[in-house]
Amino acid sequence: MLLWSALVVRLAARPAVEPDQAIRDACPLARRAGQDGYVRSQVYPSWDYFPRNVRPPEWVEPFIENVRAVEQSISTVERKTGLDSDRVLQELAAGLRGLGFAVESGKKASERIRRPVLFGSNGHAEVSYEIDAFHDTHGIVVEVEAGRGARGNATYRDIIRTSLIVDAKYLALLLPVAYRHVSSGREVSVRAYKDCADLLSALYASQRLPLPFRGVLLVGY
Repeated sequence: MLLWSALVVRLAARPAVEPDQAIRDACPLARRAGQDGYVRSQVYPSWDYFPRNVRPPEWVEPFIENVRAVEQSISTVERKTGLDSDRVLQELAAGLRGLGFAVESGKKASERIRRPVLFGSNGHAEVSYEIDAFHDTHGIVVEVEAGRGARGNATYRDIIRTSLIVDAKYLALLLPVAYRHVSSGREVSVRAYKDCADLLSALYASQRLPLPFRGVLLVGY
């Protein structure tokens, strides 16, 4: 009885924890404030490599570092950025080019990145798809999604289209951790990164729909 009474007193004396604080404490993306006042994550960005029984290749680490370098501009972990996929790609572009990627620089035909899917007469690319970036040596297709594309069927489209691209050995898919938008007068959040991670986990676990890649890198920014 004395032990129980002591436990009740100790619990009553503990400071109350706000629900939001409890969520932050339990979340791997716990936050800390920098000297400039911007709140940074201890683990950013979130990422997964599939299949899970394969060690991520060497190019993954510098790729993740490039995303981490622009966290302040693109992170959706705790705020709505208002950036569309083109703007997110622009923030990443310089670092990607430094890693050897060809990156879309605009909407003119000469500024877009197109990769062949089917060849016709005389070896001419009869069908080709536009992508956000490509690393020719490693065969990495990069696709960045944001806004409505992150909550729609863009993920399925990216996986299927990349599966058809000639010389595509890897897919690097970047999705917001949270896509925030207003629905019926209130703000709702779509967990785009987690939803895609669940999809890829199911694909690789079931083996009913094998993907023709050496691996898929999923990044939640």
